Amino acid sequence: MIEQKTYHDTVLEAAKEVFETMIFMEIEPAELDPNAECDDMLMGSITFRGSLDGCLVVSLCRPCAEVVARNMLAMEPDSPISNEEVCDAVGEVANMVMGSIKSRILDTFPEIEVSIPSVITGRELTGPMIEGAEKTHVPVCIDVDYMAEFTFLHRINASGRKS
Repeated sequence: MIEQKTYHDTVLEAAKEVFETMIFMEIEPAELDPNAECDDMLMGSITFRGSLDGCLVVSLCRPCAEVVARNMLAMEPDSPISNEEVCDAVGEVANMVMGSIKSRILDTFPEIEVSIPSVITGRELTGPMIEGAEKTHVPVCIDVDYMAEFTFLHRINASGRKS
């Protein structure tokens, strides 16, 4: 069985890979600041089913999400960007990170189907709850300037994993 620390490391490694190769930003582990406030948050989530069921949630404050979107779209830092472009980018980040996680755990969990991502915006957002799921929080610092969090909810399906 993949241990909790390994889930954390898997999510962190997947996020680093995506951000460094596709978004051109550095990610480092960070401590989650419970006092940090974000008046305008974007949360991208993507679910998965199979030998492992769950959800990956990417939580970013709007200024961070805008920088991520501009980098993904090869835009200048001060270029105007639409809400739709920002939301699409956050959804694509969730999709790419989940794809990287899936490739890393496929030997243990060979049957995983991934949904399309969804994105919501607002204040004090919380991710979905999955009955019986374990939750792995991976707070990160992006390019030193921004805090973000990846949350990986997971439970082994009754069909189990590869023997």
